[in-house]
This record gives sequence, C-alpha cells and structure tokens, in this order.
Amino acid sequence: MFLLKISRLGHAMYVLKSKTEKKYLIDPFFDLNPGFPPHLDTADFYQSIDCVFLTHGHFDHTSGLTKLVEHKPDVMIVAQYELALILLKQGMKNVLPINLGGSVSFEDVSVTMVQAKHTSSYGETQGPPVYAGEAAGYIFDFKDDYTVYHSGDTALMYDMKLIQDVYEPDIAILSSSGHFTMGPREASYAVKKLLNVKYVIPSHTFPTNETAASPESLTQLLKAFPVVDFMIDKDKELKELLKDYSKTTVITLAYGEEKVFDQSLWSEVLVDKEFS
Repeated sequence: MFLLKISRLGHAMYVLKSKTEKKYLIDPFFDLNPGFPPHLDTADFYQSIDCVFLTHGHFDHTSGLTKLVEHKPDVMIVAQYELALILLKQGMKNVLPINLGGSVSFEDVSVTMVQAKHTSSYGETQGPPVYAGEAAGYIFDFKDDYTVYHSGDTALMYDMKLIQDVYEPDIAILSSSGHFTMGPREASYAVKKLLNVKYVIPSHTFPTNETAASPESLTQLLKAFPVVDFMIDKDKELKELLKDYSKTTVITLAYGEEKVFDQSLWSEVLVDKEFS
C-alpha cells in the first residue's frame, strides 16, 4: 500500500511523513504559531524530525530552528545557498546548501528546490534584515508514492507550468493567503491554468480564534504583527473558487491535522488520523 501522510502545523509549516515513517519538516515556526498544537512542543517531537527544508529566511519560516537544533543538534537542514551560509556561521552543524534546480536524495524521497517569487531575508525581528538569497519551493518525489509540490511563499508565476511539466506533481501545497503571497484568485488560476494536480492544499493562511491550535499564540501574534489579520481564514475562499472545477480537489487541512493519502484509491484517498 502506498501511503503519504501530510500534517499541517501552522500557516506554512508542514510535516511530510513517508511510508517508511521518515518525517520531513518544512519551515519550522513554533513560538507565536497559532497553528502549532501545544502538545507537540516536546523533545520527542523535535527529535523525531529527520530533515528540515527551508523555503526562505523570514522569521515565520525559520525561527523554530533554534529549538529543533537544541533538541537534535545533528538534524539535517536544507536551505538555499546564502541562507545556509548564515546558519553555518551561527554554528548550526548539519546544514546542506543547495540552490534552484538542485536536488538532495534520501532512501525514500528525492527533493528538488524550485523557483518561487518572493523575497528572503533573515533576522528581521532582531535587527536589520540580512539578505538571505532567493525564496524557493520544493518538489518532493516520494519513491513509489505521490509527488508533492510545496510552492513556498510565492506570487503567481508562469514557472508553475514548467514545474508541473517537468516534475508532474500530484499534490500542491499552494500559497493562497494574499498580502504577502498570491491570494485565492491567483491560486485558483494556477490550479486551473498552470498546474495539473489531483489535490491542492491552501497554504500561508492563518486560523481564526475558533480554529487555532493555540488561540493564545494567535492573540500574541496579532498584537505583534497586526497584518496577520489580512490572511486569516482564506482557505475557504480558494475552495469556493474551485468548487466547480472537477479536475482538482481542494483539501483544507485543519491546524494540527494529519491526512493520509492512499495512492491506490484515487477516489477515496483521504483517511483522517491524529498526528503522532
């Protein structure tokens, strides 16, 4: 049986778990993250991560690195070249620099860094921002399983057509919040005109107080960064725009939710499971 598990742990943080139970975490952001379940804030969880992939350097995509490395100093971190050099200078040990078009292979997955249209800086909440190279997305080509396109933070770009043609992803985790990335309208266009995926997961959207895994963190985040309010609860807008588009199903993942994708059952691929 071919299984891929995708867990949403924030507006843009995800864990992809292969059928061999390896956990690949994208964009660690724990403190102030209203989508991160407090019960996962444990040494066991951090030590369970096999590799970390960074799409760019902004704090809401990298600030969790310190906590991860504290609990697992040798965890592999894959990042764009300039960002990787910054992290190495900070003393992080197992950092692998790659660049757009480059790939890294593991036993169960090959991961390629692809282009995104966004800015990238590092340390902007602690002082003047430091240039951190170009933002990126990733293609996760799981062995005998799904291929996933994580767009990273991005505007609409025609390069998505090339990404689809070359890598043939089945699932897209697609920015659709607006304000700092493309919004639901642009994401809907990408799904209909540029991509050819079976499933799309809206990303970079924030929870309401009712749907937050940590309502306290949402209150604190909104106080520190009021612009987050513009990106709340946008998942349903993309779902509405694509409700009559039969080629792609919109999967709105709750914060802290894991879904199991079973490739052998195209019409009934989703089985809910509590993230563990």
